[in-house]
Amino acid sequence: MQSGPREITTPFRPIPLDVPEGMAPNEFFNSTENLNDLEHNNGLLVNPENLLLYRKALGHSNEFDTSIIYNTSKCILDPLGRPVRRTQVPDNTRHAWNRMNQIIIEYMLEKYPDPSQHLVLAGEASLDATWPLTSPGVPSIRMLHNHFIVFNKQELSEADFANSEDPNLTDGGQHSLFQSYMHDVYSDFFASLDFNILELTSPGASRIELTGYPQGLPCWKIKGGIDALRDIQFWKEYDQVLKGFIDFYRTFFSQVSTRNAPMPKNVYFPEQVEAKLLFNNCFLSTAKIVRDQCIVDAKYANSIRWQPAFKQLIYRNDDGDLIVTISQNSIGNAITELLGVVVKRIPDAEAYEKSEPALIQKLLEVRERLIAADLGDGIKTPYWEA
Repeated sequence: MQSGPREITTPFRPIPLDVPEGMAPNEFFNSTENLNDLEHNNGLLVNPENLLLYRKALGHSNEFDTSIIYNTSKCILDPLGRPVRRTQVPDNTRHAWNRMNQIIIEYMLEKYPDPSQHLVLAGEASLDATWPLTSPGVPSIRMLHNHFIVFNKQELSEADFANSEDPNLTDGGQHSLFQSYMHDVYSDFFASLDFNILELTSPGASRIELTGYPQGLPCWKIKGGIDALRDIQFWKEYDQVLKGFIDFYRTFFSQVSTRNAPMPKNVYFPEQVEAKLLFNNCFLSTAKIVRDQCIVDAKYANSIRWQPAFKQLIYRNDDGDLIVTISQNSIGNAITELLGVVVKRIPDAEAYEKSEPALIQKLLEVRERLIAADLGDGIKTPYWEA
């Protein structure tokens, strides 16, 4: 079987929403009006922590596809002031979020037990307010949300190969920058962090053979598999991966912005930042390369995400192990593309409705588990009861 990124086609039912005249779609999608529609037409469950479980109206997969969003649209009206990562949410919200993640991932693995038949993933997207709202590639909803997705591997194997030069698969050059110049620095920095449940893996152990992805990203095996996700220590280590990434990203781009800049304020791992980054000639010389290009190339400088942007996920590899990875940068690419899956969405209500009953049945099943665990109350919509 030839390995390579795949492009699949996923039909959806057109969303009955009109964007007000003179307003860009991604500006409207940040509005309370749009989030009201998301809740009342696609909402599955909501809880007092403002976590909303919903069906993806523009889904990645019609096999299984749902999301949890930290819906701050009514309590934080400024889209640029909303939390965009777990480290920014209240402790009680993060606690509930972790429990919801564990239950949904466990359900997916029960429902799809064979790694040779299905690709299972759950991931978090950073929706940073780091670009103007109207810039290309800016996320449409500036609120933290998770994705839970299952792809049928037979359908993936029959899909056309995606363009390997697609910027969504290469992270717009920033991924190549990290890999070409700082791969060892990046790996050494993460290796200096203290993990008990997470264990760094080799690229071959983490890669999906069908797509050949992920490529060049640090990956950790979750020792203990699904049982480990029931341990709060795992979620603390999952957060450590994110905190380490944030430290690396902030430190690097502070050096790009200002030569010999001091250590950023409030870093999570100051000793590692000092020893592994700020005293590393490769790290600092790479910052100089980027800084010098920014000075002479306005388009390049404008493309930089100066604040941390990431996509972090848990997925099942070909051997059935659960793997954690995190992307170095994001230009608006879908989280599935970290695993080499490009989704082409097409409006086709008739095709979508063929898979809708089975999809909704699974979403309602997982909702019942969350309700039983006291993680929220069901929502009634035109398509299902509360």
